Amino acid sequence: MISRSLARAFLASVALAASILLAGCDTDQVSLATNAKANQPVPPKLLAAMVEKDMDLQSPILVRLFKQEAELEVWKQARNGQFVLLKTYPICRWSGDLGPKVREGDRQAPEGFYSINPGQMNPQSAYYLSFNTGYPNAFDKALGRSGSQLMVHGDCSSRGCYAMTDEQIAEIYSLGRESFFGGQKAFQLQAYPFKMTPVNMAKHRNNPNMPFWKMIKEGYDHFEVTRQEPKVDFCEKKYVFDATKAPDAKRDPVFDASAKCPAYVIPEDIVSAVREKDQRDQAEYNKLVSRGTPVARMNTGIDGGMNKIFAAKIPEGSTGLSEGAEGTTLQMLAMAKAPGTIPGHVNPPKPNLDTIAAAPQEEPVVAVTAPAASTRVATAAPAEKSQGGGFFSNLGRKMGMGTADTTATTPPPQATASVAPAATSTTTTPPTAASRLKAAVTRFVPGHDTSKDAPKPTVAAKPAEPTKPDTRLAATRPALKPSVNDGAGEATQIMGAAPVVSSNSFDSRFGAVK
Repeated sequence: MISRSLARAFLASVALAASILLAGCDTDQVSLATNAKANQPVPPKLLAAMVEKDMDLQSPILVRLFKQEAELEVWKQARNGQFVLLKTYPICRWSGDLGPKVREGDRQAPEGFYSINPGQMNPQSAYYLSFNTGYPNAFDKALGRSGSQLMVHGDCSSRGCYAMTDEQIAEIYSLGRESFFGGQKAFQLQAYPFKMTPVNMAKHRNNPNMPFWKMIKEGYDHFEVTRQEPKVDFCEKKYVFDATKAPDAKRDPVFDASAKCPAYVIPEDIVSAVREKDQRDQAEYNKLVSRGTPVARMNTGIDGGMNKIFAAKIPEGSTGLSEGAEGTTLQMLAMAKAPGTIPGHVNPPKPNLDTIAAAPQEEPVVAVTAPAASTRVATAAPAEKSQGGGFFSNLGRKMGMGTADTTATTPPPQATASVAPAATSTTTTPPTAASRLKAAVTRFVPGHDTSKDAPKPTVAAKPAEPTKPDTRLAATRPALKPSVNDGAGEATQIMGAAPVVSSNSFDSRFGAVK
């Protein structure tokens, strides 16, 4: 079966080459595969998964994206006509916050329903390979939203996009290419803030984007109950899913995102199935809210997120606004194999200090270490010091028991958390406004080690050493990327042998950091 699938893919490539010679270079399909990167075959492991799930190589696909989970799902149509999940890819990097993109330059990755046709596939991308999401769609334009060149691409770098590793985008690109070769005119991209479950809806119930999220949840539910690509239309500045003409209508309804909705109906079987699902979801939602499910913190100062599998591989990596699997820590994932090459310039999610500093916020309530006090026994304040000291002080000086002032001042009130006095001769620098701001910000950064932010004793500065020239060579990215290998790497190293690290691996790129 796999051999026949590979043969069909080869024949399709031959047919495409023939059409180029006959029809010139102005077709959408020609732009799909103009170089070796864009012509990489679908990996054998994915072909085997297609055989197992009763799919054809060139059957239609559908893509779903989830910011909070930092995952990209590729669904593919099986021979029974329904879409089945083929593979889930962890997202290396996405930027912005949970919520839709509103304007050019806001660094937001879009949310909503978009259509990807062959002309949006970019084999010449500066980020290895990519495809354009199609933002803004008619709904976005009706609301006056702006933005351009919002992509799903490689290179693990994002400024309003969804960024994968090069190996991942090579696989995803090949799946899209084959679906177009099989006759699919466009595949649907569904982008969500999170999986639209009752738990997530309850956690984000106070988010100002909730009305928009409830609207696109209707499309999410349509796909969940039918396992068919929902038909998407727009009218009155809202989404409409699976609309058809009314029984007495002579033609299909015409939709305009800014105009009044035309007469339409939704098939009753879909309506009833979606209604039942919504009722179950609403009952579970109400139960969660009544139990006091905590509301998710709005971390508007953190720029985007990253899947845990990637954050675990980066020095001081953080998942940002993304969440990982339950019970899985970055330390547990540190030994797992990353799904692709992580570039050395990857920028993990970090708080935007400028945004947080500009926003009004309350002074954080934190435990403050009491100033280091003298180890001498405290006495009353020396009220008579200006008059030569008290009786016992004068008597001591007359008897030669000391010439210096040895009276300790009254100690300051103790802090809430008592701290043992330091036994060193160094002094502690009082916290500045900048350090207090940093301390407040780091409390909202997942995976941040706060022990590094403790005040450090001041020591004498050492003379600056001459800077050594950086003799490391920049790693050259290979032209083609191997297929993504799922799961953790197997322990195949011989006991006592030194580990072998490939030249383009993550460990070699960050060896200098270690």
